[in-house]
Amino acid sequence: MRILTFVLLGMAFVCIQTGVVLAAKNPDTGPGCGLGTLAWADYKHPKNIAPQVMMATTNGTLFNTVGISFGLSGCTNDGTVMAERKAEMFVASTFESLSEDMARGQGEHLASLATMIGVPVEDQPAFFALAQDRYRVLMEKGEDSPLAVIKAIQEAAVGHPLLAGVAEKP
Repeated sequence: MRILTFVLLGMAFVCIQTGVVLAAKNPDTGPGCGLGTLAWADYKHPKNIAPQVMMATTNGTLFNTVGISFGLSGCTNDGTVMAERKAEMFVASTFESLSEDMARGQGEHLASLATMIGVPVEDQPAFFALAQDRYRVLMEKGEDSPLAVIKAIQEAAVGHPLLAGVAEKP
């Protein structure tokens, strides 16, 4: 009889705990961010297994890391690695086009870099001239890597009256 009582009390305790867990509000909204989440967001019951599997599969097969890395498809990256390396990543991923813009001293990619690193619009012409000069010097030295470009721009900006404050930012 004692064993039966302990078993029943144990089962009651487990059932009560299970009820508490199941009654708690579940903040999970599915497999996170990404193209799959956007594609299946209008599904009538997104918490069901089928749409969650479809979301996760779509995210997994369509390179969700790009969305997470660059803040696309509803993904965000609030980490310090991204904040500190934002300009480096931009220069590396657009190096060919950015190089052309720097050689000309103007262009869409160069303007994007200026905005990204915090150069005010009124100071961007000075930044463009500085970038063009630094690019010419780098090419003469044979240093044509994205990291060399960022380093050269930051070093040159330190001594520039308008751009010194920008050079101190990450």
